[in-house]
Amino acid sequence: MLSFQVFNSGYRPIPSVPGWGEATWPAGTATLIRGEREAILVDALLTVDEGERLAAWVRESGRDLRAVFLTHGHFDHFFGAGPVLGAYAGSRLIACDQQVVDEAVRQTGAEVMARWNALFPGRLAATPPVPSWSGAANLDLEGNPVYLRTIGGADGVLATIAYVPDLRLVCAGDIVYNNIHMWLRNSTPESRKAWLASLDAVATMKPVTVVTGHRDPDAPDDDAARVIDQSRRYIEDFERELAVSGTARELIDRMLARYPDHGNRYTLFASATSQFA
Repeated sequence: MLSFQVFNSGYRPIPSVPGWGEATWPAGTATLIRGEREAILVDALLTVDEGERLAAWVRESGRDLRAVFLTHGHFDHFFGAGPVLGAYAGSRLIACDQQVVDEAVRQTGAEVMARWNALFPGRLAATPPVPSWSGAANLDLEGNPVYLRTIGGADGVLATIAYVPDLRLVCAGDIVYNNIHMWLRNSTPESRKAWLASLDAVATMKPVTVVTGHRDPDAPDDDAARVIDQSRRYIEDFERELAVSGTARELIDRMLARYPDHGNRYTLFASATSQFA
């Protein structure tokens, strides 16, 4: 019988942002899909200290870690993998699509790493591990399938998921958000439409539970219908409010009126300012 646990990093302070002030990076998740003896981890957080905490958390489960599956190539989902892989010599960091591998490699380039180190000075691995292509459409966990699927566009890069039919569980990466402002920075009407299509694709799997890549630590649950609907409405509302806003500040105020309790308002600031020259 399979089960799962979710690790939440909490919000991460980052340097003050001109025009916004004190900022945080959104809380991230890692999901441990557990068999009786073995486990698979989905995503691996951001900083070295988060990776160390994550490795200790996996050890507490008493399972042997088979693999770490990366849902997409954004740095905050795999830079923390080093301590986890170091604790389990037989495990490896994998992706189910070459585009995810390519994006992860790009995120570790010197120029991009300089940008990330400015946000998290002294907290990132000097050479973060990068995933390899799994070459398979599913993983076998003690005779139970874990399906790996490429879905489509989401918050700027190709999005993939892990689907566990025995649990009716989808680990959705950044396709779906849970009570956190969604990363719509540099989004376009076309990319937002593609993101809505990705949400629809997840919904067709009829999951009961969706673990989102970014989740407010105080979110009430991981109910699939609630978080998919919330994410869909957020993108639609952003589109609607953008059309009637003359400035980034007006767009921020309009979205805050709709989502006053969502976490990580800096994300909304970044999304809104990117829409105005």
